[in-house]
Amino acid sequence: MTESSSQELSLEKDYKVPEHVGFILDGNRRWAKKHGLPTYEGHLAGYNALKDVIEASANAGVKYISFYTWSTENWSRAEDEVMGIMKLIRRLFKVDMKRLAKEGFRLVVLGSRENLPDDISKMIDEAEEASANGTRATLAMCFNYGGQQEIVRAAKRMLSDGVDPSDVDVDSFSSYLDHPDIPPCDIVVRTSGEQRLSNYMLWRSAYSEFLFLDKLWPEMRPEDVTAIIEEYNTRNRRFGG
Repeated sequence: MTESSSQELSLEKDYKVPEHVGFILDGNRRWAKKHGLPTYEGHLAGYNALKDVIEASANAGVKYISFYTWSTENWSRAEDEVMGIMKLIRRLFKVDMKRLAKEGFRLVVLGSRENLPDDISKMIDEAEEASANGTRATLAMCFNYGGQQEIVRAAKRMLSDGVDPSDVDVDSFSSYLDHPDIPPCDIVVRTSGEQRLSNYMLWRSAYSEFLFLDKLWPEMRPEDVTAIIEEYNTRNRRFGG
């Protein structure tokens, strides 16, 4: 962590802090290309930026921090890039998650276990169990994840439970999502200038605010979290009423 990430963020006292901020981590590869570095170095820089953003978000009072680390479509990338990212994922669980759990963070992983290496699947189970009592903030890691696929999994679970169609409504369906305790996103933030969801949190973003930043994900710093919350407080949220 950088020194600044451990400090309390400077926010107005009357600011409303979003309960759940979702981050789409975009621009690692472009950052590496911009700096003449291998693709892996871009993902490593993005990994380090994520740690700072998590710390800063929790310091600001955000209770649910979700982040898109690997989509179900990403398996089609070059083999060396996939191997590099899996290396970082293993590092997250072996090193950083142990520290985060000691600091009071709870981790849950949303997504399919299909195609996952057995050791990573085991690490997910161990990390979720070890951090289950964390109360500082919940980290919702979207890994091997797709929003449409999550909705399909929920529908299959309902069918498997024999739920009567007449009993299906928004609340009952939500209870079958991956980790249904994770609330809707108050604001979804995407870096790199792209302005799309890319299959992220489709169900939970029905009434989310959206913020698209031009900077690449590895360029994110703790002070950006302050700017995100300040921007959130300029929005007039409406829920169809």
